[in-house]
Amino acid sequence: MSKLALLGGEKTVTRDYSHLFHWPIVTPAMEQDVLEVLRQGNMSGTDITRQFEVKFARWQGTRYALAHNTGTAALLAAMWACGLGHGDELICPSITYWASCIQALTLGASVVFADIKPFTLNLDPDDVERRITPRTKAIMVVHYVAMPAEIDRLMVIARRHNLKVIEDVSHAHGALYKGQKVGTFGDVAAMSLMSGKSLAIGEGGILCTNDREIYERAILWGHYERHGELENDDLRPLAGLPWGGYKNRMHQLSSVVGLHQVDKYDEEMAEIDRAMNYFWDLLADLPGLDSHRPSEPHTTKGGWYACKGIYKAEELGGLSVSRFCEAVRAEGVDAFYPGCNKALHLHPLMHTVDIFREGRPTNIAHLPAGVDCRQGPGSLPVSEAVQDRVYSIPWFKRFDAAAIELHAAAVRKVVENYADLLPGDPKTPVSGSLALTRRRG
Repeated sequence: MSKLALLGGEKTVTRDYSHLFHWPIVTPAMEQDVLEVLRQGNMSGTDITRQFEVKFARWQGTRYALAHNTGTAALLAAMWACGLGHGDELICPSITYWASCIQALTLGASVVFADIKPFTLNLDPDDVERRITPRTKAIMVVHYVAMPAEIDRLMVIARRHNLKVIEDVSHAHGALYKGQKVGTFGDVAAMSLMSGKSLAIGEGGILCTNDREIYERAILWGHYERHGELENDDLRPLAGLPWGGYKNRMHQLSSVVGLHQVDKYDEEMAEIDRAMNYFWDLLADLPGLDSHRPSEPHTTKGGWYACKGIYKAEELGGLSVSRFCEAVRAEGVDAFYPGCNKALHLHPLMHTVDIFREGRPTNIAHLPAGVDCRQGPGSLPVSEAVQDRVYSIPWFKRFDAAAIELHAAAVRKVVENYADLLPGDPKTPVSGSLALTRRRG
């Protein structure tokens, strides 16, 4: 009989380790302050939110921070504040959560997708530059699943073409790229702070920038009650109503949680980093698996949100990632699932849907006649092949060496006995031809 639990062997992880994954960590002081806001009926004010903005901006390393009710709203405000509008194009990775780009359609802009690199899963700067047209207004740089993008190269490209850079930091709070915090490179950054993120405050988002004009335009867009903060002489006479017709303020139950989270996040992030790196170090010698970790010096993954691994079926006899993950789950490690966000450029919304009844698909509705930015199968080969090359892993929030070693042992057991899994494998083919050269570290 096979040693693998999926095939009748003994399970590796038999204890409940859910306490290692519970998130966020709630303190008595946080609970007390939340109750105080409730008792005062101060959920819809802005006094606590402004305190949170000041503290967050100081932590992030930017001059300004503007809290929003969601990360989606913060990203939309960043797009509009950068001037994105009718007939413009936004370049964005196709492998990301939809809120990195779909809001652009409400501004009359079009989304052009660029391919990613197979190891980082982030924008390929060379492909980004190939996608630039006279209509390109901005690049949305997503630090996907906590891996910092090559933001230095992307900034050079953006400045060469006079483009704005928006950083989506929803997956990478506190991550460093070559020693500098992500979200401080571009013209503006925006991020979700919802309860599932690594820096979690409940529901909310925040926009960060060093550019006063972008900050004030974001206020003008969806924060009508704060128009008194405007200093721009051209904008003040036009204040009073939200230009976007949105009410984007953060409720203060989130704000007060945020005040506590920022204070303790660096310490929590350090423990997550220690745990996750220890997990990968234990598996470093195995074939078929590569850690999704930065290779550049002084570069970190911050809170390791939605952490992934890179899978190479060709080193495990062609074993599909689905079968591999099924076997690891059977060993008691529930976090292992194949794939990641599906490629956005292939979704019908980007091709055929006429959201606003303009007589043309929305993604091309405001482009010049004869111009079509839609991208079909084969246009982004790495993005289209990635589902069979990545998988999720346990997201340890606490360092417990024995528990992490046990989880790693379950993975090792599956890899060392992969041949037993081949007969029952549906042998799902790798999507496209994505040749990966083995890399460690």
